[in-house]
Amino acid sequence: MKRVRLLLALLCLVAPPAFADTAWKVVRAFPHATDAFTEGLIFLDGSLYESVGQFGVSQIREVRLKDGQVLRRAPIDARYFGEGLTDWNGELISLTWRHRTGFRWDRATFRPTTTFHYEGEGWGLTQDGKRLIMSDGTAQLRFFDPVTFAPAGAVTVTWNGKPVPMLNELEYVKGEVLANVWMTDRIARIDPATGKVIDWIDLGPLTRTLKLSNFDAVLNGIAYDKAADRLFVTGKYWPKLYEIRLKRK
Repeated sequence: MKRVRLLLALLCLVAPPAFADTAWKVVRAFPHATDAFTEGLIFLDGSLYESVGQFGVSQIREVRLKDGQVLRRAPIDARYFGEGLTDWNGELISLTWRHRTGFRWDRATFRPTTTFHYEGEGWGLTQDGKRLIMSDGTAQLRFFDPVTFAPAGAVTVTWNGKPVPMLNELEYVKGEVLANVWMTDRIARIDPATGKVIDWIDLGPLTRTLKLSNFDAVLNGIAYDKAADRLFVTGKYWPKLYEIRLKRK
């Protein structure tokens, strides 16, 4: 169970000091579907694309930003638990949790085209223009060829020399990998070349305003609009998606 792994991992995770946090502010809030167990989130050509998890209801969605309306959806077979999502060359690429199976989707038709396989669990997925970057619930970021999904190396993510476990949803932004750390209110800003955490984005003040009682309704979902330089964040079952602006050091 993920919750057991969480408790064990948190025993090893040293909380980042408050003075190291990257400053941020909310620019705007948008509606977000409260039935979405958000596992992957990207922004492409004016739309959000979202991977929704949980057995039996996992799916890929195209979502209109301004009102959260689901424009299209594609179900994932009920035996799979949908996880991370990214894009590559006109396709959407999604992971599953424990089945070691990923899917490629034609973005124009929303139909699955092929499957691929990988070792371990699938959690978050992003790409840097050359490689796919995957998290698997450990402190590692794993790199893959975007066409063949052949392994292309890995790096261990650390803060003050200590591994940072439970890396979850990912987004590549301006040379950094932003990573949700599962069951926390923090996003790690990671140097993908070294694995070192550059700094932390503490969104605790934002999550507390939502007053969510569901144990699973945690921060998870990062999308970047490169054309307009906009960063979006949300969480599982959250009623809102937020555009935030960072003040990098």
